[in-house]
Amino acid sequence: MAELTEGQAQALRNLARKKQGAEVPFVNIADARTLTDLGLAHRTREGWEITPEGAALLSGLQDN
Repeated sequence: MAELTEGQAQALRNLARKKQGAEVPFVNIADARTLTDLGLAHRTREGWEITPEGAALLSGLQDN
């Protein structure tokens, strides 16, 4: 899988925090769309949400 930019990684972290119920800052639309293209997020009526694949990748990023 392609490496994420810092903006994409931050967007993924924000989506994970959002899923846990935290208030998160603005998520950059371009970064969120890229995450969607990579299968790491998907779009809902409420905005973007992290996918299980995104959560797994984020877990691997945090372990490094």
